[in-house]
Amino acid sequence: MFRKMPLALLAGASCLAAAIHPAAAVEAGYPRPQGPQEPQVLYANPPAPAQAPVRTASADRSNMGGGFIEFLFGDGQAQAGRYPQGYPQQPVYQQQPAYDGRRPMLLPQGEPQQAEPQAEAVDPRQRPFDPKFEKQMVDYTGKESAGTIVIDTPNKFLYLVEGNGKALRYGVGVGKPGFTWAGVKSITAKKEWPDWTPPAEMLVRRPDLPRHMEGGPENPLGARAMYLGSSLYRIHGSNEPWTIGTNVSSGCIRMRNQDVIDLYGRVNVGAKVVVL
Repeated sequence: MFRKMPLALLAGASCLAAAIHPAAAVEAGYPRPQGPQEPQVLYANPPAPAQAPVRTASADRSNMGGGFIEFLFGDGQAQAGRYPQGYPQQPVYQQQPAYDGRRPMLLPQGEPQQAEPQAEAVDPRQRPFDPKFEKQMVDYTGKESAGTIVIDTPNKFLYLVEGNGKALRYGVGVGKPGFTWAGVKSITAKKEWPDWTPPAEMLVRRPDLPRHMEGGPENPLGARAMYLGSSLYRIHGSNEPWTIGTNVSSGCIRMRNQDVIDLYGRVNVGAKVVVL
């Protein structure tokens, strides 16, 4: 009887069976009915989900985009072949102190630092004369009487005491270290444009000096000289005015020519000289 049943009737029966038994419908290949009354179906061996085909990257470097991309992902040998020897490299930097000594700066390794420009040495003959060594009237509170010469060796000043709390002050050059001295002397002689005969002790130190020199503008004793006692020390002029205010002599008191001429006319032989 079932063999003679039309195919349409068989299909209808199958649909009816699927409506009555949903699980059987799913097994038969029909879509699972949706709705709030749908029972949960558990599979003992669930089918494996279909996997999408996996694409693999080609090792062909020609598809890497070249340039920057190849630089990022290419190997070292490829880079060496791409960039020939001598290709400019980034400079290597090293830490070096800044010129001002306060904060570091970066300089390319191997690049020498430029030294700060050195100040040119000033010719002492071109130095301006310090105005404090100009002749000037100043207050004087010492105990020496008028007409006394007082030499302040540490400060390079010569005072001619005028009395009434005043003195004429001149700038002087004094002895070099080891040649300064102190004491009380008197002026025993005065000479204008004196000759100069270097003492034996000085010739030992300076054998290049002349044995005698006539007075004149080139003479190191200058325009005037006042001899102190029986010593070899003098108050004298100089043809090197830029040395005033310094430790320069072998014990003599050195003045500018215009200042020694002024002093020479104000003091007499026998005047007291106090060297501090």
